Amino acid sequence: MNPLVSPSWLGTHLQDPSTIVFDATLPPVGVTPPVDTYARYLQRHIPGALFFDIEVLSDDATTLPHMLPTPEDFSRNMSALGVSDTSTIVIYEQQGVFSAPRAWWMLRTLGAQHVYILDGGLPAWISSGFPTGAGLPTESRPVQRPPATFHAKLQNKAVVALSQLKDQLADHRQILDARSPARFNGTAPEPRPGLSSGHMPRAINIPFTELVEDGRLKPADKLREYLSTKNIDLEQPITTTCGSGVTAAVVALALEVVGAPKVALYDGSWTEYAQQPDSIIEKSS
Repeated sequence: MNPLVSPSWLGTHLQDPSTIVFDATLPPVGVTPPVDTYARYLQRHIPGALFFDIEVLSDDATTLPHMLPTPEDFSRNMSALGVSDTSTIVIYEQQGVFSAPRAWWMLRTLGAQHVYILDGGLPAWISSGFPTGAGLPTESRPVQRPPATFHAKLQNKAVVALSQLKDQLADHRQILDARSPARFNGTAPEPRPGLSSGHMPRAINIPFTELVEDGRLKPADKLREYLSTKNIDLEQPITTTCGSGVTAAVVALALEVVGAPKVALYDGSWTEYAQQPDSIIEKSS
């Protein structure tokens, strides 16, 4: 099934006990003061939606941002939220396409069997005439569900570690980098202090913003057209990367939509790679 579902589809299935809805909005990068996306979730969300806090649900035993947690930790946290690995899970964000694909990728990589993205997110839900919790007493508190059982199982082929990435670079595999052209080329700084900008040898720049229009992922035909201009072979293995593993999942989602069969995500992404003393960092104008 297509990983995207429409507001009308979700509206039809929202009352199904097996349907779980998550708001997985991360604050936009570079905005000061930081946007409180959890407070915005409490103010307005799809009825019954839970909040998927990517920061809290990531691995807290590493200094690298947004890393996958252990299956044991993820099982415990999802079970406590009332989510089963067999639930039908629909993820959205409050605006645009940025962090919901990361939650989609995390859930799928850790064993959830039916995970989808709401096409157009919360704005599409609202513009389609569906209701939201908008500050009413019963809707301005975190949604709670009875505990469930989530059996997390790491899908090893979906995630790439640093050692594997080095092998892929040596083998000239397709590495797609979702960062902005300026960061990729080394002409703009990285948002993390002390980290050099630039790119991996032979990496291909696929800015995630080029995959999005009007607050949603571009249609499959437009995605294929864009990827063809970058000479991406969709039938060959592809690894996606970015700054910290978030927008790499936007590229992974786009590749899923166009039917690429062998896609993995380098979880440490540029934050890990650029810290390695032996990493080759290329810059271009």
